[in-house]
Amino acid sequence: MSDKHLKFLNTPRRDQEKLPIEERVVRFAEIYKPYDAATAADQAARCLSCGNPFCEWKCPVHNYIPNWLKLIEEGNLIEAAELSHKTNSLPEICGRICPQDRLCEGACTLNDGHGAVSIGAIEKYITDEAFKQGWRPDMSNVVPTGRRVAIVGAGPAGLACADVLARSGVQPVVYDRYARIGGLLTYGIPPFKLENAVVEKRREILEGMGVEFRLGVDVGRDISFDRLLAEHDAVFLGMGTYTHVKGGFPGEDLPGVYDALPYLVSNIRHLLGEASDAPRIDLHGQRVVVLGGGDTSMDCNRTAIRQGAASVVCTYRRDEANMPGSRRDYKSSKEEGVEFLFNRQPIEIVGGDRVEGVKVVQTRLGPPGPRGRRTPETVPGSEEIIPADAVVIAFGFQPSPASWFDAHGILLHPNGRVRVSAGKATPFRTTNPKVFAGGDMVRGADLVVTAVFEGREAAKGILAQLGVG
Repeated sequence: MSDKHLKFLNTPRRDQEKLPIEERVVRFAEIYKPYDAATAADQAARCLSCGNPFCEWKCPVHNYIPNWLKLIEEGNLIEAAELSHKTNSLPEICGRICPQDRLCEGACTLNDGHGAVSIGAIEKYITDEAFKQGWRPDMSNVVPTGRRVAIVGAGPAGLACADVLARSGVQPVVYDRYARIGGLLTYGIPPFKLENAVVEKRREILEGMGVEFRLGVDVGRDISFDRLLAEHDAVFLGMGTYTHVKGGFPGEDLPGVYDALPYLVSNIRHLLGEASDAPRIDLHGQRVVVLGGGDTSMDCNRTAIRQGAASVVCTYRRDEANMPGSRRDYKSSKEEGVEFLFNRQPIEIVGGDRVEGVKVVQTRLGPPGPRGRRTPETVPGSEEIIPADAVVIAFGFQPSPASWFDAHGILLHPNGRVRVSAGKATPFRTTNPKVFAGGDMVRGADLVVTAVFEGREAAKGILAQLGVG
């Protein structure tokens, strides 16, 4: 074995440095310091260049990871940026917010005690640094086709669809009800994970590629879906999931109880200086209890800390090992002062005129359920009350089908997800042959990177249907 393949023995994994805890808990800004060129090259050189790269297969968009790691090792930044964009429309965003520990890095051959290659940090470095050096997608060989596609939703699925269409000479026109692009990238993910400037830079790049954005436009209210169908050759729907999952226990409607998304959105709009009909939810000085163990829960935990909450307790009904949230965000939450109570299931939110606490019962894990995960079983006589001035419910999201779907033949599964074709010829086509869909509204609430994948695949289906490419 050559010295190159022993690099991982001499060079340990080096994660991005974090800002000091006392500094980051009072700021809504990204907490990780970026790699410099030398560190990125040194860390990239740890890759074994496996013949069958498990990292690539585990990545939902199947990034050419070993290939662009090699380019960074050699100092070929621009080539790495080009290669990264062949599979991923939002690499600088996925590098920041993907749960790499469960995906590419979790599958890395070195993730056996040597320390996985720091793929996410290098992915972020590639695009950030390429943009700084003036790199832009090369559109010089793109021939306009005269075709136009309407995209409803400027979230990750819609942006990915627009990217692929524009590179094929099709004019994407993206509609979104918000004033900025990104969907929950902008309004749901706090800036300590993803600063708005990163999303705005991607908007600049997409507009330079010919993507047209029509923002502050609510399809079905400000413009009819009939008009979109009449004025475009096809339509892509990437409208996400916005319906909150309720716990179904008493007290959820008490004053001081908030759903996760309105809480996060109100705070981000405040930070962006945007006017809103809904007032900001500020938990300064309050004892906060966050219910749930996913990524949204971690976002709520860390937002409350930065708002100056007196305390933040996060409860989850399974154990630590089975918590679905990002390990990286879980670790950061603990560092920043969040207390976690595992194997606790809420059964009531208690209070009089407003919330006073959360009654929970201890759980133990029983046999696996239909999805293969062990089912929590309550322990009789183990109830306790966690004092609280505010409760944030973060149990996830369900589809939010538009009222006009049925009138246009866009059929749904019983759980509200949009039905799409699985055929290779026109993937992600709905039951209306002119309409395609992808992302959370098709799959259910999931990762940004899976939405990117589905937006790109749907674009390929649209191109096939239009006879382009």
